[in-house]
Amino acid sequence: MPDDCNLDDERIDAASAQGDALSPRVEDAQAPEAPSVSEAVDRDNDATLTAIYTPDEQEGASAWQDFGEMLVARKVITPEQLTAVRTSIAQSPGRTLVGAILDLDVDEEAVQRAVAELEDVPFERIDTSLGPNALDGGAVQRLTPAYCKTRQAAPLRQEGDRLVLGVTRADDVFLLDEVRRRLGVASVKLVIITPGDLHTALEFYGATEEDSSEDVEDILSDIDEDDVQVEQSSDEEVDLEKQAGESPVIRYVNYILQTAVKDGASDIHIEPAENTLKVRFRIDGVLFESMTPPSRMAAAITSRLKIMANLDISERRLPQDGRIRAVVRGRRLDLRVSTIPTPYGEKTVMRILDTRSINVELSELGFDDSTLAIWMKQIVQPHGIILVTGPTGSGKTTTLYSSLRKMDKKKLNISTVEDPVEYHLEGITQTQTHEHIGMTFAAALKALLRQDPDVIMVGEIRDLETAHTAVQAALTGHLVLSTLHTNDAPSSLTRLVNIGVEPFLVGAALNAVLAQRLVRRICGACKHQTAPTRELGDFLEMNGLPSDKIWEGKGCDKCRNTGFTGRLGLYEMLVVDDQLRDIVARNPNVSEFRRMCIERGMDTLRQDGLRKAKDGFTTISEVLRVTESH
Repeated sequence: MPDDCNLDDERIDAASAQGDALSPRVEDAQAPEAPSVSEAVDRDNDATLTAIYTPDEQEGASAWQDFGEMLVARKVITPEQLTAVRTSIAQSPGRTLVGAILDLDVDEEAVQRAVAELEDVPFERIDTSLGPNALDGGAVQRLTPAYCKTRQAAPLRQEGDRLVLGVTRADDVFLLDEVRRRLGVASVKLVIITPGDLHTALEFYGATEEDSSEDVEDILSDIDEDDVQVEQSSDEEVDLEKQAGESPVIRYVNYILQTAVKDGASDIHIEPAENTLKVRFRIDGVLFESMTPPSRMAAAITSRLKIMANLDISERRLPQDGRIRAVVRGRRLDLRVSTIPTPYGEKTVMRILDTRSINVELSELGFDDSTLAIWMKQIVQPHGIILVTGPTGSGKTTTLYSSLRKMDKKKLNISTVEDPVEYHLEGITQTQTHEHIGMTFAAALKALLRQDPDVIMVGEIRDLETAHTAVQAALTGHLVLSTLHTNDAPSSLTRLVNIGVEPFLVGAALNAVLAQRLVRRICGACKHQTAPTRELGDFLEMNGLPSDKIWEGKGCDKCRNTGFTGRLGLYEMLVVDDQLRDIVARNPNVSEFRRMCIERGMDTLRQDGLRKAKDGFTTISEVLRVTESH
């Protein structure tokens, strides 16, 4: 089919120029079995469209009949799933085989690779870590993001005078010629991509992005013209609600949010001082100063954010928490807002909750092959407790959500208890705790145990009641996933004992503990090798690593000259076997237990980090920043 679509330009131009009169050469090449195409278009375009697309129905039908069997043979789907898909297609006219298979939550890449092989078209993955640069942004805007989403296609790049177009399906017979005419390119090359990659890449482009973007100097020039005035009188005399509704303030707040999303920030800090106002973004786990608005805008900006979050703008003496739901740069986001009083005004911190950042496959988090295999084996166990530990912001929730998405949601009853429910997962029952009315983790967990659960995720084990209920659930045939705030994996077992759980119960219920940290990933665009300092070279030799060269990023436009873009995890995996259960039952101290685990082959967080630094994924300094030696 793609060979039929990619006619050389002379044939297409000749057909277009002559209208109804086709050249004899094209007419001779026309297949006799193309009435379905000619019936779909106006009579004036019959000949042209027939020249563009001439299907071979016999060959296509037989190939696609074997497509499901091909996926079964490759273990992408099971025979039972293929039977269910065929039944669904028979009952749903117009539904495609590939679409029905992708609805099964199977490996999209494996399915699309098979489609590409069958259609004899190249397959590609979109590098969504590049943000808007993952696609040809100019071509996307000319086609419009809405068009790309509707047609499930996106321009990837230019190769000379040819456009490379990524599509999720190769049977849209009019798409290539339509894109060629819209963009005015000489020719179009077709490649198959996954729907997930396309959806993620297009999230960076919003239909209203161009209209809403503001130049910061234009905003500041408006403000300097006294459109916003913070009086030097007492707070009571300043009409903050009126000021927060002024156009420059609204525009500046929008500019802050747009810039944060564009730069990939996870948090926004708005910090007033005596004579200054700083706006800092946390990007890849590190805070950067991004902008310094006039200090007189502090109260108005805070009030504007409070209005957006439905908070009380008149209360400036007490901390407040709220939530903003917004569409920023074409993406739906939740922003968790927190304000706290300081001597110079209220400091505001916003956590950006973006479902795109949480929808990450386990294989993309930074697990090495052996650790990932062990973890995958643990999350399919029928019962027991699995813990993920680490400080706030170490990626525990992402790991747990990615693990839940790997489970069979059609056969299992999966429930969660969270505080708060930040991201919504389809096919999973999520419960919000409310401690002020008695809906604690322990109370919610007890209620869920009466809901016939198979898998329960508890946001955090923080007290004896929750820990005891989780242990009882694990011992009575349920799989419990939870988080714990400890520095490493061995400390988690002693932490549960210190909370008040009997050591023999901890040993009996616990299956595995995964400690993790996040480090910044070296930018792929400016990554290079260099000689280490003498001190660093000595450190590498002490740890048995090559000391002549190390990896680092020079800094470029793609990484904001930091040398880093994105993050990956460091992991310390502890599997509790029968021998360790006996050791835990004796209630050893932390140091002794950690030493035993290391002697039994457990890789520490630092060891995992140094291995990844050696392979060029991160730097030695990043590993030392987030890990401690034992």
